[in-house]
Amino acid sequence: MVRKVRRAAAELGYRPPASTGKAERRLVVGVLIPSITNPVFSSSLSSIENRMLIAGHGVLIAQSHYDPARELDAVSALLNEKPTGLILTLCSADRNSFPALPLPPTVLLHNRPTDRFPSAVTVDNFKAGRELAMLLRELGHERILFVSGSFIASDRARLRYEGYCQAMAETGLEPLRAMQIAFIGEYDMLDLGAAVADVRPTAIIASNDLLAFGVIAALRREGLSVPGDVSVAGFDGISLGRIMDPPLTTIEMPDVSMGAAAASLLLDIAENAAPDRHLEVGYSLRRGGTVRAISE
Repeated sequence: MVRKVRRAAAELGYRPPASTGKAERRLVVGVLIPSITNPVFSSSLSSIENRMLIAGHGVLIAQSHYDPARELDAVSALLNEKPTGLILTLCSADRNSFPALPLPPTVLLHNRPTDRFPSAVTVDNFKAGRELAMLLRELGHERILFVSGSFIASDRARLRYEGYCQAMAETGLEPLRAMQIAFIGEYDMLDLGAAVADVRPTAIIASNDLLAFGVIAALRREGLSVPGDVSVAGFDGISLGRIMDPPLTTIEMPDVSMGAAAASLLLDIAENAAPDRHLEVGYSLRRGGTVRAISE
């Protein structure tokens, strides 16, 4: 019964009045994301803030800028505010980034759970990478290049590439080495000249939609059309991909619902002593006009 009352109070945002006459400490949660300029993380962050507002919590935001070395400092800064809990999107959850740092209840968002962080809200990035590559294989593509942000900076990108490798192997082809670039930079200045000349790809998979836009622009600078000469697909399903011409083929991720789920899970653990758990959310393949079948 106590747990039920606490859960109802958390959902309604009820707080008992301070009895000491002193100002009550502001309740906050800390959120670490790679970059607030990426629509994926800003969408998740917005839903986290909305959920925490209902529960009477403020939200403190820190960014790693896709730099693993900055994660420890960012989390340490969040901990200075004594948060109720943390929601973290790490460069790589497998890396032991916080070896001796005592942490409050913590939920990973977009990272798979680990022994240190058993609570997480994710999609199956490996499966999504395989499904997208399989689509291109079914359309007759054999020379499929994977263009990605650095795997050190994103285990999501690495898992998507591993799914691509699996699809290539299952269909009897040798996967191509991924072309890795920095996440922080100008995607509109991406140079694919050497890759196009060496690989002669008929299709390119980008590890996220923003990068896919940069790939399309780079191909056009090489005098190639999309999808006439090269098919292009991405991941995330951000809204800009739907309004571009032609619309982008992409794996659509439920960023808003994932953020809300992570916030609810954290509150349940922090305030109701709920057990740690891993929530895997579904994705969808959105077929746009940037891929086409090729002739034999």
